[in-house]
Amino acid sequence: MPEWWTYTLSDFLLFSPRTYYRLIERHNEATWPWQIVTLGLGLGVAALLRRQAPWQGRAVSAILAVLWTWVAWAFVWQRYATINWAASYFFWLFAIEVLLLVWIGVVRGGMSFRGRRDAAATLGIALFILALALYPMLAPLLGRGWWQAEIFGVVPDPTVVATLGLLLLTEGPPRWGLLAAPLLWCLVSGATLWAMGSPEAWVLLPAALLVLGSSAARGRPEP
Repeated sequence: MPEWWTYTLSDFLLFSPRTYYRLIERHNEATWPWQIVTLGLGLGVAALLRRQAPWQGRAVSAILAVLWTWVAWAFVWQRYATINWAASYFFWLFAIEVLLLVWIGVVRGGMSFRGRRDAAATLGIALFILALALYPMLAPLLGRGWWQAEIFGVVPDPTVVATLGLLLLTEGPPRWGLLAAPLLWCLVSGATLWAMGSPEAWVLLPAALLVLGSSAARGRPEP
């Protein structure tokens, strides 16, 4: 029997890379043309970021809550759980994020996006653009085809990255409660992708570290 220190992350995988990306392909086929709707909602969020209306934060929070709900139920619960028993726990992680978005962002109106111009905001905009426009390109560029593309609002990874970007754009101190679930997902999914040898791990893990560092710097009082 091998010693515990001889194990690697890949030894704990419950599925192969082919199974995982085939799952995404089947999900895209089953939910088409929902991808057009979610990308449209993403563009709607981008338009809202340019407005200073008092309801801006509530609208963005509501869109994110709807998309997190859809991803949690349609992908994490209905599909991912069929190949990964831990997905049932991830579903509740997503559910907590939805409740926080509704309570903090929609009910209380506690999030506002006022066009800050600092390093954290620049990183937030970059992550949002990456999730919305560049993430779907990774699958065809890596030879997996368009049906295995990961789309914002359809599968977790780009949805989470976009959310992290948007949370960096909020006014006031870091929203650690709202950041917790997306950061944890990035670490878990990033480790899974790393074990599968997927290049996307180099998106999720650095994104989590950058957001964590940037948020910590924002929360530090100025001298």
